[in-house]
Amino acid sequence: MNNKGQNRVRDPFAIEQEEWKNRQLKNRLKQLLTISSPIFILILWEFLSRTGLVDARFFPPPTEIVGTFLFMGTSGELFDHIGISLFRIFAGFLLGVIPAIILGLLMGLYSPLRHFFSPLIMALMPIPTLALLPIILILFGVGEVSKIVTIAGSVFFPVIINTVAGVVNIDRIYLDVAKNYGANSRDYFFKIALPGSLPVMIEGIQMGQAIALLTIVAAEMMGANSGIGFLIWTSYKAFLLQEMYVGLVLISFFGYLFSLILRGFQTKLLPWK
Repeated sequence: MNNKGQNRVRDPFAIEQEEWKNRQLKNRLKQLLTISSPIFILILWEFLSRTGLVDARFFPPPTEIVGTFLFMGTSGELFDHIGISLFRIFAGFLLGVIPAIILGLLMGLYSPLRHFFSPLIMALMPIPTLALLPIILILFGVGEVSKIVTIAGSVFFPVIINTVAGVVNIDRIYLDVAKNYGANSRDYFFKIALPGSLPVMIEGIQMGQAIALLTIVAAEMMGANSGIGFLIWTSYKAFLLQEMYVGLVLISFFGYLFSLILRGFQTKLLPWK
């Protein structure tokens, strides 16, 4: 018979429920902290601009920027810029990522290819893609192709470098087991190199999407008559800063959205991560 001072055995189910509630509470707290910082900045910005503590000509209140966004969206002008920029981003992104993944996997698997292409990649990577824009314009003209190629070039290098690193760092035991079971080149490529390099490869793709957004803005500023970068640049030159901030907010939004999408793919493809 148990004494009153003796600890009672707790129900394991009750302990599990309590731990689940604690995890839920922590997750909600993290979500609250995540959304609180941008809301705080917007409220502070609105207050400083309305009270004249910062010059509203250069930092218009966020509520006025939202009004400008709604007006531009209603007129249809904004969605034209968004549509053409997204087309250029996706086309350039795919044009850069797909060859980078294929070549990166081959370089990681086959040492001769790695030694042949590595000097070229190391020599070209430090050159900013925008510095090559005059050559790109000479080769492809001032149309859409030049902008897509510019984005592809900026995305290519972080993806191929991370892909090669992912393949090279695969544990040798997997390659030896595959060899003992008579794996062919296709098996090495699709069943070992590709899944084994995915964690590092996705990080390179994540970097690539951020660089693609930076590049599209600069490319559209320098040689375009439409797009978000064109909107930012022309609004700045005309001192229409509210429209300029609309473009900046859109770039920030799409960067965050693309990052969430890639993280979602990473969760599906790499559940152990």
